[in-house]
Amino acid sequence: MQDLIFPPLMTGMAIEGRESDPFDTAIAQATLGVDAGLIVYNLEADRARATLILAPDVALTQAMAMLPVAGIGFQNALGALAPPEVAVHLEWNGRIRVNGAKCGGFQIAASTTDADQEPDWLCIGLDIPLWPAREEMGETPDETALYAEGCAEVDAANLIEAWARHTLNWITRWDGEGVKSVHDEWRGLVHGMGEDIDIDGKIGTFLGVDENFGLLLRRGAETVLIPLTQLLKD
Repeated sequence: MQDLIFPPLMTGMAIEGRESDPFDTAIAQATLGVDAGLIVYNLEADRARATLILAPDVALTQAMAMLPVAGIGFQNALGALAPPEVAVHLEWNGRIRVNGAKCGGFQIAASTTDADQEPDWLCIGLDIPLWPAREEMGETPDETALYAEGCAEVDAANLIEAWARHTLNWITRWDGEGVKSVHDEWRGLVHGMGEDIDIDGKIGTFLGVDENFGLLLRRGAETVLIPLTQLLKD
């Protein structure tokens, strides 16, 4: 596997084999105390996976903004590499949509689940299918793969490198300008706002998000707040 080139403050760790999960590996590395900025990646013929380790010096509630930051970074990266007609949108729960269909997404874990505690580490994992898992894509019309959406010329290695650069840019903006700039960019990319959605069995209208990207879900006469920390993996 080729070594990827990342911007300053970021380093790479390549792993190989379908069973080798960058997300699990990154969590193990973070638990051992590796420096923030490490990106563990696994590039296969039909799948690209990468996980970034971060250590935001804010409480977990505010640190969860790194999930939409990483999503914006991916949209910017693919937008720069893919043909201009390819549309990339983000779901609140970390899923990515390409030309309207689900195309992989993000997962997130932290050293703590206490919203008021500053996490020692935060791991954000990206998983993108390059080729469809099934030859007959008509069986899963709401799911797609990158190369089935006019992105066959997008090199997976270049995409992960670009994701790292754009994500670092947005982390810098979040750190310097505050969360408003992230909110403004994310709102233009989010999928399903104003529509009915299902969040872990809770069905309602997606009204928007609060200052910490908690989802505002209208269910009948009440509005429920679902914090972004609910998406943390065990």
